[in-house]
Formats: sequence, structure tokens, C-alpha cells
Amino acid sequence: MGFVGDVLTSFVAIMPVTLAQSLILAFVVLGIMIPFRMLNFPDLTSEGAFPLGGCVCGVLLAAGASPLMCIAAALVAGFAAGCCTAFIHLRFRIHTLLAGILMMTMLYSINLRIMGKSNLSVFGSPSVFDWVPFARPGFPASKIVVAGLLALVAFMLLYMFFRTEKGTAVRAVGANPDMAEAQGINVWAATIGGVGLASAFSASSGALMVQSQGFADVNMGLGILINGLAALMIGEAVVGKQTVWRQLLAPFAGAIIYYQLVSFCLAAGMPPPDLKLATGLFVLAMLALPSLKRSRGSAPVREAIRE
Repeated sequence: MGFVGDVLTSFVAIMPVTLAQSLILAFVVLGIMIPFRMLNFPDLTSEGAFPLGGCVCGVLLAAGASPLMCIAAALVAGFAAGCCTAFIHLRFRIHTLLAGILMMTMLYSINLRIMGKSNLSVFGSPSVFDWVPFARPGFPASKIVVAGLLALVAFMLLYMFFRTEKGTAVRAVGANPDMAEAQGINVWAATIGGVGLASAFSASSGALMVQSQGFADVNMGLGILINGLAALMIGEAVVGKQTVWRQLLAPFAGAIIYYQLVSFCLAAGMPPPDLKLATGLFVLAMLALPSLKRSRGSAPVREAIRE
């Protein structure tokens, strides 16, 4: 009982910190979901767009730019990276995963060029988290409020967009690009715009993370893709993916649940190096679960056929 009490106490103590972090990283999960679910475009650019947004934000903060301008610049840079990935796929007929790997690899060098070094401290620079009047700047409460409001705005804007004619066209391209093209939809524009939008969200997450933690690093996106995929699988298992609003809600719900699970594992004494292994096994289990359910459901049918 003492061990359980200590674990719960530690978990509750770090919960506000992980909640703020999960709301920031939910934008990466959103950047993974949009091409994966909306466009049927499995993409790895997020792992490069996340540090890209962070590096752009860090350099501009160090130069004295306003926090909002830094986030806007990160959005533009991430959008450009996603557009390049989609263009490589469409123009040169390169598989989406390989195109994402190529862009992610090139972005590492670009991020080094942007910062001029592997990491940059911006501790003490202004951030959007300082603008909450009733919370102490830099503390979890201010980060939860700002990141939560941004998540709500992003959810509402995307929900309204995907219900418009252009948003429906993007979803149609993901469902059947040949039929969408036959209906007069510009497949190139929908694909490039959709993947660019997804990478813009990933880059904005990197910018918010830099303003939250006070430094930028070219390796800050290492492993973010597998974490985002795990969060997406959890969110879809809890919320579902049958409708547009469920698909958009799943990244935010999944990110919150996933990072709370991670904090609980840490509170229970799991060594941090083992978290990557546990995350990989969890994603494997979530991906394999539907197949195992189908196999179990078809077993009685096979037995009936034999009889």
C-alpha cells in the first residue's frame, strides 16, 4: 500500500507538467493524423518538421522577435517542408514513406544551418505562455491554458474546413484519388496543401515546445514520430475515427492519455531508457489488435466450414 501511495503521489505531482506537454505535442499527433487518415498518405516529415519549427523559433527569439511572429514563421517553414515532401512523391513517383525519409534527412542539415550550431538557449526570452494574466509565467498552469486554447481553436477551424467544399475535396482525394480527379478535383493541390498543413502543425508544436522549455536542439524531434503514432492509436481506440470530428479529436485525446501513461510509468519506477521499448511494443499491440480480433472472429466460421 505504501508503494502504491508513493506512485500515486508522484504521478499527481507531475501530472500538470505532462498535461501541458501533451497539449503542446498534440499538434504533432494532429500532423501525423491528417496525411495518414485524411489523405491516405503515410508520412514521416513530422519528425523533421518538429525540430524545424523549434529551430526557426529559437533563432528568431534570440534575435528579439515576438513570440507570435516566431510561431508564424515556424508554421510557414513547416508548411514548406510538407509541400516539398508531397511534391517529391507526386512529381517523381517516390513512395510517400521514402519521400518523408528524404525530407526528414535533409531537414537535419537545414536545421543546423538555421541555428549555426546543434543547440541554442533562449531561456529568459518572452513566450506566449507569459500572456496568461492569472497564472505565473513559465509555470504549468499558464502552459495548459495557452496550449489548451490553441488546441481548441485548431480543432474548431479544422472541423469547419473539412466540412467545406475544399475540405471535402481533400478527403475525397484520400478516399479515391482517381475518382476525385474524374470529378474535377485538383489532386496535386489537395495533396500538397494537406501534407503542408500537417507539417505546419508539427512545426508549430516545435515552436511552442522551444518557448516552453527555453532551448532549441536539432535532435529534439528524435522519436517524436513513434510517440505521436502511439498517441494517435490510443485516441482512435478511445474516441473512434468514424466521423470528421472524431478523427480530429483523437489526436488531442490520445496525446493527453498517452503522456499521462508515460508519466505513470515513470512514477512507478520504470527506467527512462525503457520507455522507447515500451512505446514500440504498445504501438505494435495497438496495430495488431484489429487483425487478432478478425482472426478470432473468423475461427468459428472456419470450424463451421470444416464440419
